[in-house]
Amino acid sequence: MAYNNKQEPVEEVETKVWSCTNDSCAGWMRVDYAFDANPECPLCQSKMIEEIRVLPKLS
Repeated sequence: MAYNNKQEPVEEVETKVWSCTNDSCAGWMRVDYAFDANPECPLCQSKMIEEIRVLPKLS
């Protein structure tokens, strides 16, 4: 029996994020959820820079 596996597309929006400057670290976080104005990477404690990514919209 075949089922229809169509899923609704997820709405994506441009979102400001903090991104780790360490090339060997993939750490990032949404700006809206950061506690500091200039946070350190929670994974490697390197500096983070602000950038924009296209991410799924959160409710």
